[in-house]
Amino acid sequence: MSVRLYTPEERARRDATIWTFVQGVLAPVQFVVFLISLVFVLRYLASGEGYGIATWSIIAKTFCLYLIMVTGAIWEKTVFGQYLFAPAFFWEDVVSFGVIALHSLYLLLLLTGSATPGTEMGIALLAYAAYVINAGQFLWKLRLARLQSEALA
Repeated sequence: MSVRLYTPEERARRDATIWTFVQGVLAPVQFVVFLISLVFVLRYLASGEGYGIATWSIIAKTFCLYLIMVTGAIWEKTVFGQYLFAPAFFWEDVVSFGVIALHSLYLLLLLTGSATPGTEMGIALLAYAAYVINAGQFLWKLRLARLQSEALA
């Protein structure tokens, strides 16, 4: 395999740190919150009903995103020696910032009341689409890491 994600030392740090476990728990939790929220957002857009629950679900999803980003930065520092943009996860981090920007824009629009509910939900859907792309990036890296581990074994 030509792509090397981890040096042996980085792999050892990755496997030893609690932050790997934390990321492994938070990622599926965030995905479940995303799926539930997506249903509420689509329901609101389709029927005009459930704005409150859709809003709270987006806030919950955004909280999960911020939490996984902070803990992910700690994980990256522990494994690679820098909080963000380690070469092995550079593009994932770049896209993560786009995801965070869109979620934060949603919160800004919500807090300032400067957009219609439909616009807010549209921004949330854009944020969710970016999140799906970013999640795909991380799943791909997880697969590459497994392939790399198998090749070394």
